[in-house]
Amino acid sequence: MTPQTPHTASWKAFTLVSFGLALGMLALGIYALPADLWAKGYLAMAAVFSVGSTFTLAKTQRDEYEARRLINRIDEVKTERLLREDAV
Repeated sequence: MTPQTPHTASWKAFTLVSFGLALGMLALGIYALPADLWAKGYLAMAAVFSVGSTFTLAKTQRDEYEARRLINRIDEVKTERLLREDAV
């Protein structure tokens, strides 16, 4: 397995700016929407919960992937140890 390389500073900045622009455009679209205040509030709350649940989903999937990767590495070590012991 190859070690994971860290993200570059420019990639981190790009993702942060992209996220900020998307949220800003969403907020501007809700603000400019020709609707009552309660409808705008409902859409704003839906947007907040959507963003929050997206972060939660992404973190959960990443954690599941990391856990499977760790379990696979442990299994590989156990298999390698068994093969080494049988070869001796």
